[in-house]
Amino acid sequence: MITGQRAVAPLRVFLVLLFGVLVLFQTMSLPAQFAYLARHDPEMAYLRWPATAISIFWVLCVQAVIVATWQLLTLVKKDRIFTEASLRWVDAIVWAILAGWVVLAGVFLYVGFNAEDPALPLLLFLALVGVAVLGLVMAVMRTLLRQATTLRSDMEQVI
Repeated sequence: MITGQRAVAPLRVFLVLLFGVLVLFQTMSLPAQFAYLARHDPEMAYLRWPATAISIFWVLCVQAVIVATWQLLTLVKKDRIFTEASLRWVDAIVWAILAGWVVLAGVFLYVGFNAEDPALPLLLFLALVGVAVLGLVMAVMRTLLRQATTLRSDMEQVI
């Protein structure tokens, strides 16, 4: 089994790759995709800019999670993960997930009230539940980190 310290380097490589791909999506793929859809479906062209903005916002949320994860990995490398500094980065992850979820909920409601076919609202509902689970898992992990940090600081005071 790979240890936490040995997983840091490969995880950082994948985080850099993911961040780079997300930048490409933000700057090239998403705007071009929605422009293409607007040209080929004029009835839905009014959604071009809102859809572009919302999708770029979601990518920003993921990028915030990546940056916070990178900072947490730095704390793991320095054996300082059980400090107050780590809680701030976990908070950043929770807030980024919450922000993305709130916007997703708005999209779900808009699509749900305007959809003629149930497929997209169901897919959005699945994403809504999935992101909610991810956010709640992170909130629980934050609580566990807080408890471990408190326990570690108590142990250091005893020693």
